[in-house]
Amino acid sequence: MDLDSLRLFVDLASTHSFSKTAERNYMSQSAVSQRIRSLEGEFGQILVERGKGRPGAQFTESGLRLLDGAREILGRADALKREIAEMGGAVGGILRVATVYSIGLHALTPRLTAFLALYPQVNLHLEYLRTDRIYDAVTGGAIDCGIVALPRERPQIEILPLESEPMVVILPPGHPLGEMEAVPIHELDGLSFVAFDADIPTRHLIDDLLKAYGVSVSVVHAFDNIETIKRVVEIGLGVAIVPEPTIDREVRDGTLLARPIANETLTRATGIVLRKGRIVSGALARFLDVLAAPAPPVS
Repeated sequence: MDLDSLRLFVDLASTHSFSKTAERNYMSQSAVSQRIRSLEGEFGQILVERGKGRPGAQFTESGLRLLDGAREILGRADALKREIAEMGGAVGGILRVATVYSIGLHALTPRLTAFLALYPQVNLHLEYLRTDRIYDAVTGGAIDCGIVALPRERPQIEILPLESEPMVVILPPGHPLGEMEAVPIHELDGLSFVAFDADIPTRHLIDDLLKAYGVSVSVVHAFDNIETIKRVVEIGLGVAIVPEPTIDREVRDGTLLARPIANETLTRATGIVLRKGRIVSGALARFLDVLAAPAPPVS
């Protein structure tokens, strides 16, 4: 039993897909399958059921038991590596972080820059994932921490509040609503609207606000990332509601107008998600310190 095979096994539990596990580890799908079969041969048990009319990899009872043990073994092995590496006083090792686009490309960028300047020996891996996959990756041990919008309590998850981002209405230049200092929600009724995908928490936040005011918008496009939403609004295909920190550059360059929502304070909470009971490495502890500090100014 080697640690690399156990890591693949844990990754498979996170992705539920041999092909995605192979992609994540830069291996062929057949190589991943062979490593899992090798584990099954070593333990003399079927650990993962393949096919049988059900999508994805399904873990047997023996597989689930090994999964619990594998996470413990890998967690302790990683902790030992970090402890020994940090005995010399340097903070190093691998730090695996995942976030969503609207946070990672904007609010998180200056903090990442500051962290890497302080701890250049840390090998930081940043991945952009949808929110549900971030929770799965945290609980499965595939990443050290996740940063999400509107974090929710879940089993095995600890949440550290980060900050709240004000939400604003964005408009293409020349839009009639741009004449207002603040946009009343009812002014959006019937307008073409560019939304987040239906399964994204920020979409739920916006939908709840519109519903509370009895406002019905015409969703002409829906996307899973903030950058595409901004581009579609820029060319005049609709309006949108987005976190204010995500549109600083466009407002400065004059490609978008941003207006607060009149008589309403709508904010999007962000937070750090960690697996309960995990061993916090020196690198992760320092990273959490940087995230908790005021964000450095963006040049």
